[in-house]
Amino acid sequence: MGSRIKAVIWDFGGVLTTSPFEAFNTYEAANGLPADFIRSVNAQNADTNAWAKLERSEINTEEFDRLFRTESLTFGHEIPGYDVLKLLSGELRPRIVTALKACRRQAKTGCITNNIPRPVDTASPETGDWRGKFAAILDHFDHILESSRIGIRKPDPRIYALMCEALDVEAADCVYLDDIGSNLKPAQAMGMTTIKVEDEMQLLEALATATGFDLE
Repeated sequence: MGSRIKAVIWDFGGVLTTSPFEAFNTYEAANGLPADFIRSVNAQNADTNAWAKLERSEINTEEFDRLFRTESLTFGHEIPGYDVLKLLSGELRPRIVTALKACRRQAKTGCITNNIPRPVDTASPETGDWRGKFAAILDHFDHILESSRIGIRKPDPRIYALMCEALDVEAADCVYLDDIGSNLKPAQAMGMTTIKVEDEMQLLEALATATGFDLE
């Protein structure tokens, strides 16, 4: 399989960095909330809720704060949207960054990230300031698509097609990695080899198998 792979396309948060879901769970535990409550709110009306609108730059962070409060209260617990946004910053995973660099030596690389328009508190992959914090890493991508800049977010099939067009590759010649299963389905339907990221070791093993690349 590795001989035909021409591009490796990456999600950012939760793949190249630690997952914000861990921070969500820590916040929930500290505030007496059910585990995975924040994710459950974000999963409701997934294409039209406050989170989706923010990632397409249809609302600003002030509006998100108000809308998320309302949405979360509907499910039994009021959470300020600002609190959620401050949990998004992740730390780079050095072994995965090494794998990205190795892929860049052997194929084209792209990044598709759902992010928000501008910083809230600290720079993170989900804020408009992530290009500053992670500039050295972003240089290892041939092309980057940010939902907040183009007004399209995963899992809209158009965003994967745009990446293939930008990299000048067929979907069947691509590997796509994401930590959210619903974001993988359109890529898989287009013909991409997909990897659902669970942890670092699993990612590295699956990527090596899918590409045949030396990831060191």
